[in-house]
Amino acid sequence: MLKVEKQSFSYGKKPLLKNLSFKVNKGENLAIIGESGSGKTTLLKLIYGEHDLDEGVIFWKDEQILGPKFNLVVGYDFMKYVSQEFDLMPFISVEENIGKFLSNFFPEEKNKRVRELLDVVELSDFKDTKVKNLSGGQKQRVALARALAKQPEIILLDEPFSHIDNFKKQPLRRKVFNYLKRNNITCLVATHDKNDVLGFADNILFLNNGTIEIMGAPEDLYHNPKTPLIASFFYEFNIIDGKIVYANQLKVVDDSSLRVEVVKCYFNGNGYLIEALLNNKSILFESKKEFSKATQVCLAINP
Repeated sequence: MLKVEKQSFSYGKKPLLKNLSFKVNKGENLAIIGESGSGKTTLLKLIYGEHDLDEGVIFWKDEQILGPKFNLVVGYDFMKYVSQEFDLMPFISVEENIGKFLSNFFPEEKNKRVRELLDVVELSDFKDTKVKNLSGGQKQRVALARALAKQPEIILLDEPFSHIDNFKKQPLRRKVFNYLKRNNITCLVATHDKNDVLGFADNILFLNNGTIEIMGAPEDLYHNPKTPLIASFFYEFNIIDGKIVYANQLKVVDDSSLRVEVVKCYFNGNGYLIEALLNNKSILFESKKEFSKATQVCLAINP
């Protein structure tokens, strides 16, 4: 397993991560979330050995992960890190990039492996294309495939689908995360996108102000958000009588004491997200039908 114990790190005199401790089991998918600047990328780089810790230790199984003070070459053979800078070889093909570090002594196995990964990242039709001619999203997919080529025990993904358009993102996400599960590869993914988390992560680690605010299963954190910041990661929400209520928990009813005045409707595919006023404060709810501005609507809270 991956074990992080009392980890702290600073950039200069500014503390960024403080006293972090957590464990990730073999084959587990851990999503690391938090606002921009919360330290998600830095945490991945520390686990990869790209920086030296101020305090604490990191272990993968029985091997301690050490930084550049101890390792001339950053990184470990059993671990791969896919950053937001893809670090690809632009003047060779997609196929050559993916197979670059695979042994040529077993050409049939190498070709089979590369073909498998081309299918996982849906780039089979581009295998002969030079990387310099690819889009940003396609380059991100090549980087993912190359990181998987040597079957790492643990992979660190930093916003792995951020450059990929919506036409490809959903099926690609399913293929990649299913591949990792099927091959028992431990995955840590730093993300701003709830769709990288819901349905795929075994646990979520929430970073806030350099510390772990909470860590738990996605279902638990979604259904019982402890703070507005946690709720905001998942969906639009309101504070009603001191409680966090998601917009999709509010239902239009014929009569109730929760009466609001419609301000604006936003079409969201399945219906409408509606902005309204409750006691002169903004509130959001969902509805299958559109309402005219200034319409009075009664709402009830679904459990």
